[in-house]
Amino acid sequence: MNNLNILSRRQFLAAAGALAAPAIIPATALGRGGRPAPSERINLACLGFGTIAQSVTPNFLNLDRVQVVAVCDVNREGDHYGYQGEHKGGREVGRRMVNKFYAEKTGKAGYDGCRVYEDFRELLGKEDVDAVQISTPDHWHAVMAVWCARRKKHIYGQKPLALTVEQGRVMAREIARAGVTWQTGSQQRSQLYFRMACEFVRNGRLGKLQRIRVVLPGGHRDFSKLAAKQAPEPVPDGLNYELWEGPAPHREYRPALHPLNWRWNFDYSGGMITDWGAHHIDIAQWALDMDRSGPVKIENIRGELPPPGALYNTATTFHFECVYANGVRMDVDDESVGPNGITFEGENGRKIFVNREKLEFTPESLRREKIGQNEIRLYESKHHEANFIDCIYSGKPTVAPVETAHRSITIAHIANIALRLGRTAIKWDPVKERFVGDDKANAMLSRPMRKPWSLNPKV
Repeated sequence: MNNLNILSRRQFLAAAGALAAPAIIPATALGRGGRPAPSERINLACLGFGTIAQSVTPNFLNLDRVQVVAVCDVNREGDHYGYQGEHKGGREVGRRMVNKFYAEKTGKAGYDGCRVYEDFRELLGKEDVDAVQISTPDHWHAVMAVWCARRKKHIYGQKPLALTVEQGRVMAREIARAGVTWQTGSQQRSQLYFRMACEFVRNGRLGKLQRIRVVLPGGHRDFSKLAAKQAPEPVPDGLNYELWEGPAPHREYRPALHPLNWRWNFDYSGGMITDWGAHHIDIAQWALDMDRSGPVKIENIRGELPPPGALYNTATTFHFECVYANGVRMDVDDESVGPNGITFEGENGRKIFVNREKLEFTPESLRREKIGQNEIRLYESKHHEANFIDCIYSGKPTVAPVETAHRSITIAHIANIALRLGRTAIKWDPVKERFVGDDKANAMLSRPMRKPWSLNPKV
């Protein structure tokens, strides 16, 4: 791509964002079949190519305005990815997926336009990319997001947003300062059932909302089928383990943490409370119109944590009740109490239950009610990745912006902190984003990072 084309695309995208209006691509910018010409497409790079990236990347590949140009992963190629350990993952897997797709789409059997990198910093320094998707373990989200924001890259960042409350706040501040587009991979905001449920609640179809019951998965899943291999082993060939650890504390390589089972270790993630809380708590916040705030108390906190020294050390069972300033309570439980999903309880026995498979009304006659054009209508997105690209062109906010994701996952973080400290109740100030009168809890809102990594890198 020549410099004129690079300048053309960048000027076009900047102008579209400044106008904050839907971008209309001129016919002269369209390539064969109506697809935007290469100079007008959004060049996107994948940072991390494990289980999640393999499900998200095809959604980007199928968007005509996007060209996936590079894949970065600290692992060259390895087994045991996927939710049953059934897939391979790593940068070479990503390269093959991307090249195969474009070879079939363009009819060029030898297409080899996707480049691979081990280190995201090298990719950002060499590649002409407009946007990235970050699909790494949670402990990497904040560092990569800050780097990319300071390089003025638009970011599709996987949930849960960050590893700590402090990291989430820094991410939100950096995205705002950079003026780039952010979409959180909490795709339930682009699914019809969840939006419908929230609109019914917002428009008073249940009467005064009394309680929300959120049920998340519990326990630990052995996604990789390597959970039994908890003893240290030599690092596999092709894996840059030092770079995989990054800002996390050092420990010897153990197969039981790779890949995806890192979710059950607090150094890298927050267990099911953050993994699924980033979805269901987020929807509850949407229904409550609390996208920029949160509860003021969490009560009746209890749960089971593995014994000290356990490699998988996140909560396996849990219960906590979030209390909002308006009096609404949100109970969060593991699946021992009922099916995965969200129940909104109103007056006179009126209820809505929603998850990814169903939307149930009590009484059933509620289903026939319609939300009028003059009532509260929530942001409508039908395709999460397309919404991200649309907003890069228009300059408008996405359906899942960074501040929203930060506020939702903060609830999961402070619940995890309370559980680990053995608290049965805590008070929270959603304005100051601090615990009230609990210095030990406030000390856990941030974590040190292993050098040379920091939240204020020189990029």
